[in-house]
Amino acid sequence: MADLLNNAEVLRLLELSKNGLLFAIWETLYVTVISTFFAYVIGLPLGVITVVGEQGGVLPLPKPVMTVLNFVINILRSVPFLILMVVVIPLSRLIVGTSIGTVATIVPLIVAAFPFVARLVESSLREVDRGVIEAAESMGCSPFQIIAKVILPESRPSLISGFTTAFITILSYGAMAGAIGGGGLGSMSLNLGYQRRMKIILWVSVVVLVVLVQIFQSVGTRVAVRSDHRINRSGKRKKKQ
Repeated sequence: MADLLNNAEVLRLLELSKNGLLFAIWETLYVTVISTFFAYVIGLPLGVITVVGEQGGVLPLPKPVMTVLNFVINILRSVPFLILMVVVIPLSRLIVGTSIGTVATIVPLIVAAFPFVARLVESSLREVDRGVIEAAESMGCSPFQIIAKVILPESRPSLISGFTTAFITILSYGAMAGAIGGGGLGSMSLNLGYQRRMKIILWVSVVVLVVLVQIFQSVGTRVAVRSDHRINRSGKRKKKQ
C-alpha cells in the first residue's frame, strides 16, 4: 500500500482529480445556469404563445402560425440530445467560434432545452382555471393584462416546478456533453474515470451529480410550495369557502 501511495503517477492523478473536481463542478453549474437562462428567454414566450394563441385563447393567432410553431417545437424535442449536439456543431462554431469546449456546449444545450421549456410552460398555463380568465375578460382586461396579471401569476407554482425540472434536465444534458469535448463533470468522468479506468473518479462524479440534483430539486419544491396561495403555511391545502 505504501509503495502504491508513493507511486509518482498515482500521486499525480490524485492531485489532478482533487484540483479538477471543484473546477469541473464550476463548469457544470456555469453551463447549466447560462443554458437554462437562454432556454427560458426563448422557451417561455413560445410556451405562452402556444396557449394564448390557439383558437379560443385570449390572443388567437392565425392557424398556420400555430401549426408551424408546434411543428418546430415537436421536431426539436424528438431529436436525441447526442445527435442534436453533432447536428448543431456548425451553429456552435458560427456563434462562439469553436465546436469543442465548455462554452461550445451551451449552444446545443439551448437548442435542445428551449422546446422542452416551451412544453413545460404550456402545461403549467393550461392548469389555470378557465373561470378566472373569463372573469378577467368580463372586467374588460386586455389580452396582455390577462397574460401578465392573471395567467402567469396563477400558474406560478407550476412554473417554478417546471423550472426545477428543466434545470435538472439541462444539468444531465451538460454531463452528456463530455462525449463531444465539453467540460465539467461529464468530461471528468469520461476522460479520467472511464477512459483511464479510474473508477473512483467516475463514481465521485456520479455522486456529485446526484447530490446537485437532490439539492436543486429540494429547493425548487420548497419554493413552489411556498408560492402556492392554495396551500397554507402548515402545508395543507386551504379549504374552499
